[in-house]
Amino acid sequence: MFRSLRVRNYRMFAAGGTVSNVGTWLQRTAQDWLVLDLTAGPGNAHGSAAALGTATALQFLPMLLFGMFGGVLADRYPKRPILIAAQSLMAGLALTIGILTMTGTAQVWHVYVMAFLLGMISCVEVPTRQAFVVEMVGRADLPNAIALNSSIFNLARVVGPALAGVLIYVLGGTGPIFLINALTFGGVISSLIFMRKAELNVSPPVPRAKGQLREGLRYVLRREELLMPVLLIAFVSMFSQSFSMSIALMARETFGAGASSFGLASSMFAVGALGGALLAARRARLSRRTLFAGAIGFGLFQIATGVAPFYPAYLLLLIPTGIALITINTVANASVQIATSPDMRGRVMGIYMLVFTGGAPLGAPLIGWLSELGGPRTGVILSGVLVLVGTGLAVLMTRLISSRVAKPALAVA
Repeated sequence: MFRSLRVRNYRMFAAGGTVSNVGTWLQRTAQDWLVLDLTAGPGNAHGSAAALGTATALQFLPMLLFGMFGGVLADRYPKRPILIAAQSLMAGLALTIGILTMTGTAQVWHVYVMAFLLGMISCVEVPTRQAFVVEMVGRADLPNAIALNSSIFNLARVVGPALAGVLIYVLGGTGPIFLINALTFGGVISSLIFMRKAELNVSPPVPRAKGQLREGLRYVLRREELLMPVLLIAFVSMFSQSFSMSIALMARETFGAGASSFGLASSMFAVGALGGALLAARRARLSRRTLFAGAIGFGLFQIATGVAPFYPAYLLLLIPTGIALITINTVANASVQIATSPDMRGRVMGIYMLVFTGGAPLGAPLIGWLSELGGPRTGVILSGVLVLVGTGLAVLMTRLISSRVAKPALAVA
């Protein structure tokens, strides 16, 4: 289960990433709570669900617009310096919004701007980080390292929201949370700086040339083993990325929970995700059946959480929901990276991360709007239904695209 940790560079990266990811989840929880606080008023005591959806959408919109260009940069330039620069910029943004909040000058548009800038940095940082994993551990241990990354991410997701809820209550606001997150970036930046360069399996940078973005798209379209998980993730993530927003709305509006109870709900979802990631780390084979089981399970469990009658039942249902979501995310990510050649990995992961995070600007406002009209339960139930529909569409579109791409090749032969 933990075989990738034998590699010193990855072990350092995992340790630094654990600290940084806890800070990231502290900030994500604080950001949602800050938006609801800033938009609460006499006519809307709970805050605006639409504003929360807008902030989530703005954070993922840049990936939709520029994500593939970030993948091109990941192929052209050394990955470690890119990651150091990106992490430093993110720390600066956390420090800025923290100071604004602490001084009482933060406004909703400040959160919008910060979310958008974080998204811009992520356009380059995320595909670069994904492609950098294989340089640390090699191809043989890549699936295990991806699963352990998910475990680290979701371990932080367990600790971060619950800790954020307590800290918001104890410290009297969200401002200190952003400042704490700024400090946690030091963990991952230090790990990157002190890695042993000689032990990295560095992929040679791809020379700059015209048409590299189109080349990456053609590469994915011509390979069904890449196209299927990419399309499936595109449909699932459109509504999974807004699920943390839905947790906030369900906890606050449907069940009347406070900040600490909201953090508990996020952590219960993360407990399931952590369990799913650890199970994936033990798995030796990556099958398409597992991929579809995760997608269908996530849709069904979302519907179940939407109809949960009591808060304890809702909390328990969040666990299998998290297991299902992390299963599809881990299996799809590892399948795509294993099926991709080293010189194309940055661009392919740019496309993968574009569909993984880029659907949120479409899904988050829609779910926020539906939740505003019919209540949080309606938004969650419809989100689950749309995940199931999207899974079927992914299969149909893969077959259609594969058949059309194959026809010219047969004609030439």
